[in-house]
Amino acid sequence: MQENQNTTELTVETWLTQRHWYPFDFQREVWAHIVAGRSGLLHASTGSGKTYAVWLGVLHALLEALPRGKAAPLSVIWLTPMRALAADTARALKGPLQDLTPNWTLGLRTGDTPSGERAKQDRRMPTVLITTPESLTLLITREKSAEDLSTVRYVIADEWHELIGNKRGVQTQLALARLRAFNPKLSTWGLSATLSNLEHSAQVLCRRDAENASKKLEKPVIVQGKQIKDLAIDTLIPEKPGNYSWAGHLGARMLEPVVKEIESSGTTLVFTNTRSQAEIWYQLILEAKPEWAGQIALHHGSLDKEVREWVEQGLKAGQLRAVVATSSLDLGVDFLPVERVLQIGSAKGVARLIQRAGRSGHAPGRTSRITLVPTNTLELIEAAAARRAAQAGQIESRSSPCKPLDVLVQHIVTVALGGGFTPDALFDEVRTAFAYQELTRLEFDWALAFCERGGDSLGAYPDYHRIAKDEQGIYRVPDRAIARRHRLSIGTIVSDAAMQVKYLTGGRIGTIEESFIARLKKGDCFTFAGRILELIRVNDMTAYVKRAEKKKASVPSWQGGKMPLSSELADNVVALLADAAEGDFTEPEMQAAQPMLATQMRLSNLPTPGKLLIEQFTSKEGHHLYIYPFAGRNVHMGLASLLAYRLALDQPATFSLSVNDYGFELLSATACDLSGLQDQSLFASKDLLQDVLASLNSSELAQRRFREIARVAGLIFTGYPGAAKSNKQLQASSGLFFEVFKKYDERNMLLVQAQQEVLSQELNIGQLQSTLQTMHKSRLDWVNLSHPSPLSLPLMVERLREKLSTEKLADRLDRILRDAEKI
Repeated sequence: MQENQNTTELTVETWLTQRHWYPFDFQREVWAHIVAGRSGLLHASTGSGKTYAVWLGVLHALLEALPRGKAAPLSVIWLTPMRALAADTARALKGPLQDLTPNWTLGLRTGDTPSGERAKQDRRMPTVLITTPESLTLLITREKSAEDLSTVRYVIADEWHELIGNKRGVQTQLALARLRAFNPKLSTWGLSATLSNLEHSAQVLCRRDAENASKKLEKPVIVQGKQIKDLAIDTLIPEKPGNYSWAGHLGARMLEPVVKEIESSGTTLVFTNTRSQAEIWYQLILEAKPEWAGQIALHHGSLDKEVREWVEQGLKAGQLRAVVATSSLDLGVDFLPVERVLQIGSAKGVARLIQRAGRSGHAPGRTSRITLVPTNTLELIEAAAARRAAQAGQIESRSSPCKPLDVLVQHIVTVALGGGFTPDALFDEVRTAFAYQELTRLEFDWALAFCERGGDSLGAYPDYHRIAKDEQGIYRVPDRAIARRHRLSIGTIVSDAAMQVKYLTGGRIGTIEESFIARLKKGDCFTFAGRILELIRVNDMTAYVKRAEKKKASVPSWQGGKMPLSSELADNVVALLADAAEGDFTEPEMQAAQPMLATQMRLSNLPTPGKLLIEQFTSKEGHHLYIYPFAGRNVHMGLASLLAYRLALDQPATFSLSVNDYGFELLSATACDLSGLQDQSLFASKDLLQDVLASLNSSELAQRRFREIARVAGLIFTGYPGAAKSNKQLQASSGLFFEVFKKYDERNMLLVQAQQEVLSQELNIGQLQSTLQTMHKSRLDWVNLSHPSPLSLPLMVERLREKLSTEKLADRLDRILRDAEKI
């Protein structure tokens, strides 16, 4: 009894004191703001104590507001962008909760939560619920959602940088708008270690009532963590990287140094940028060290949940020597035993680099160290640029999408399921979300009509009459089948249809995109989950396999394989090249890259700020033009298409295009009039939108983007559990809708959205225009090459890879390099 009394009297401060833990100033600052009822954003280094900064403040405020001696209603929702992060967060929150108030409960609700646990929660919600944006939206679809969720006082958005810039973040904004309608005093807090535009990020999360926007409201507070961790960024420098470089040419040579680093370190995380790379490097390390079988592991999002959990537990327990992983382990999962982080290839972004570095030394006061492993010589320069940018705090900004109507359409049906709505009230509520602050009533009414009767072209089909007004004037979902399909379709994550991969004898391995399996035939071998598997048969969206005896196998490819170089990183690369042009090779990476840079300067010049390098070369293939704006591969694809289109307007010509993060190649069989490039008139921004759309197959791009929009908006149902539709079926359905809308409903706002997303996301039209303006103002540095330069060769290789076998490409490269030696 005495023990219970002491527990009742225990405070957050005494709980910390008992453990000899002493709060940092920024943690105390957050606690004070939370107790005062404010909302805000905490930005602090990875492993510096962000979780307890917010959690203990929330707990302190709740202890003052609610009785400890009995169960408490659902009061806190902790949002996490990843299911793997949810379990780790639960362990962190549970300790102080059980010690301070054992009658309060904590639960997890994600896609991995067993149905029995969900049913238990449905009978009585826990005091604290850790969940994802999708699972929170599912809670809002419940008939009694207002009753169940009106008791929520705090919402914490963990790893807010992962959500703010995409539609999952918009989904979160709409869910928060709903929760604020249930409880206007709701307090929201975001946590992040890698944001630059803090004020915007805080406003997106904590936006207040739109109708009070003209009044002077208290701004969300921004707390910058004062406990700055030491961050060590170094590079595994290869011996004699060479005078020329192309994508992946150092990869195999770096295997031995990587193995030595793992051997001499404690637990090591080896990050790659893609799942394909992760599969390759896991196999390479295992082949080099077969005795490490069982001591090293593979982790990425396509592996089965049980496999991922086994790897995560092995990391936490310090039982694994190394894990090869993708972004699936980027976020704040606490792996204290991890001593080293290796990054294979360039991280392509400063925020990603810092986030991954934080997986080591994940505790206050410990140094986080990341070692970059270049797979080509140009990545040595990127490594030095990344360190310079990270030390200067030059982190990429993220901004919220602007009023995506597919997410709004999904939300309207969600709210209709969750107790219903009246149009005026929902319009006002939706506009409180930052993404929809400029939503017009015309746009809202269109979305409402689209949900009610399928717009102007689907009125004859009952499946698209998803909501209806009842006698009280409240919109609800009248059909149980429609309600079930909607709940199964909630979310904004869209990918190629995924096939289950299972052993013929039983046992799940994971999922692979259907488009990869479709290219295989019976007996073909492929690498997956760190194993070489042989395809036996495909049945009902499941690929049945067995262990293969062959050693040669193809590697699966997944959507979104290549990441573009960020502007922050690109600017630092160009600055380092300018230093090299002046003879400054201070950084160790630049010293290693000096032979290649010296070759570039002998044959051509180095790109520098204020100058645009253009190289011209003639070969048996034709006339090559190389332009280096350093704007990232996505922008370069738009620029290459645009300039090819403009060059061909006066003189018809056909061009082959090749792009990378540094520049692009235009190859034509015949010589072209390049005067428009020389006087820079082709870089004009006039008619940019019209010319970009004409230069690309914009209809095909829009149709591909529309597939995703149609799924989010609920036009396409991907299938019931165990009966998923194939990618061919989904593409056929979306293609049919696209053509119907184009013919009979040209003003359909989802079509307009598809065009806008192609421009803003795929082509990055804003950055493309900015890059064109920079090119127009730059001084041209025009070089006629006698031989391919080190900067032009990677572009040549990118193009040749698509049409030559590996052996023929190797022969071509050998000839080029031999010729270079003679020169």
